[in-house]
Amino acid sequence: MTTILRPEHPRPDRERKNWMTLNGSWRFAFDRENAGKKEKWYAGRDYHLEIQVPFAYQSKLSGIDSQEHCDAVWYERDFVLPEKLRPLRRLLHFGAVDYKADVWLDGQYLGGHEGGYTPFTFDITDLTEGKEACRLTVRCEDRLDFDQPRGKQSYRPEPFGCWYTPVTGIWQSVWLEGVGEFYPVDFRLTGHIETGSVKAEIELNELPNGGAVRLTASFQGKTVARQEIEVTSDRFIQTELYLNHNEDLEGIHMWWPGHPALYDLTIETIAGGQVCDQVNTYFGLRKIDVQNGYVMLNQTALFQRLVLDQGYWPDGLLTAPSDEALKRDVELTLQMGYNGARKHQKFEDPRYLYWADHLGLIVWSELPSAYWLRDSEKRNMIRDLSEAIRRDYNHPCILTWVPINESWGVPFIRFQKEAQELADTLYHLVHCLDGTRLVSGNDGWEQAATDLVTVHDYTAWPEQLGREYGDIDLMLKTTPTGGRFVSAEGYDHTGKPLLLTEYGGIAMQKDAGGGNWGYNGAVKDEESFLKRFEAITQAFKHMPGFRGYCYTQLTDVFQEVNGLLDMDRNPKASLEEIRRINLSR
Repeated sequence: MTTILRPEHPRPDRERKNWMTLNGSWRFAFDRENAGKKEKWYAGRDYHLEIQVPFAYQSKLSGIDSQEHCDAVWYERDFVLPEKLRPLRRLLHFGAVDYKADVWLDGQYLGGHEGGYTPFTFDITDLTEGKEACRLTVRCEDRLDFDQPRGKQSYRPEPFGCWYTPVTGIWQSVWLEGVGEFYPVDFRLTGHIETGSVKAEIELNELPNGGAVRLTASFQGKTVARQEIEVTSDRFIQTELYLNHNEDLEGIHMWWPGHPALYDLTIETIAGGQVCDQVNTYFGLRKIDVQNGYVMLNQTALFQRLVLDQGYWPDGLLTAPSDEALKRDVELTLQMGYNGARKHQKFEDPRYLYWADHLGLIVWSELPSAYWLRDSEKRNMIRDLSEAIRRDYNHPCILTWVPINESWGVPFIRFQKEAQELADTLYHLVHCLDGTRLVSGNDGWEQAATDLVTVHDYTAWPEQLGREYGDIDLMLKTTPTGGRFVSAEGYDHTGKPLLLTEYGGIAMQKDAGGGNWGYNGAVKDEESFLKRFEAITQAFKHMPGFRGYCYTQLTDVFQEVNGLLDMDRNPKASLEEIRRINLSR
């Protein structure tokens, strides 16, 4: 029997006991002539290839490992409904499919989804009623269009520069879930440190007669709050749950990097006096805001030591080979003295966010870039950012959203009104949908609306840094980073927190050359690396007004060989020395 990779529950932040993975072996076909819909492949055909889901066909772990670009591909598999799911409503979940998906069950169209980084769900209860076996078919379309939010996936048929192997099709888990007739479709949890409470906003699938929702919060196994709300006239309920503590659990426990206090929460729906559905989740109490030029976490000034993390693996591409690999990335980041990761150009797997929540790592979450400023790009960015906020709102580890990076997709944002209005729209969209976090509007330079002023600078040595860094007011109005202004025309960011969110990028000589690269040449050995790393890190750490930094980068990514670790996560230098440098004053 073939071992199924990624068998763990894909959403540990909203887990039910009755579920079934659909990862594993699927039938697969390239649709080079784009004839599948016309020929009704969803009605059944011979598939000559086999693929391991959830790995894209371009990856080694998929079992196909082809670098051929193909606009359309098809998947098919049979599954047998387990006994435990048959008395329940049955939901079919996709974690992420890049870029556009159409789904059929036994030849009947379920629906579609557009956007390569966010989840979607179908209720398949009626179509599976009375059936033991079913056939699931998925068509995926992934073009090289510039208006797709694609992030670091190459928009050419081959990798180049700092763009890497594309990912086409199913690249996150697929699973079935059993729910009650009356169940939570979605929920938002917002902790309030001032009142020691959590606001719960719950969307229900229907309004039953005599229905109720029961919430039970606990800390370290001890119940700290319980509330039951009658459902009468609306499928959306909102309540404030105040967390009580006894002599064993004094005070309110807040989420901190390195010390991540988390509360467990059980959400139960009740119909006819019986528990109909149960979801197990968790939340953290923490507050992020800006005061007097400082980023504040729980009313304490926060200095952020971040590392850029692109979330690529040599054998799985954007898909981690295992849950343990995701956990290990969080552990290695913390081990090197970083308190956060800027997840670059990728909405990361929810399992990574789960480990960041539980191990105490700050996360910056970034919208993958599209690359042509037109109306379709704008709509795609708004859609994907909105869906990501909905998916990840409850993760306490996320402190910052990044809608745009380095003016990608908005090349004339410094002076072009259209580009500035897009950036401002995304900034206000985040605050409209998520008022609990900060926004780095256009990370790196040419900022329009933003909460944070961020700078990217790959200068190798402190003595080469521009004089602008000695005068914050001058820096905000000029070009300390090689020709790019910090602010877009018409925007004044005086008094906002200042962070260096890309620097370093040091490569080793043994890795560089032959198309492999880092920034500012390469160093000859570990000693040379640590000397340069320490000098430039300390210089930026002690710049007037800087409230944090982000080193490029955690791992090598294919031709970009400037990681602290190679792509297999082997250290290039002493982790203890890197930690010492990061934690030194």
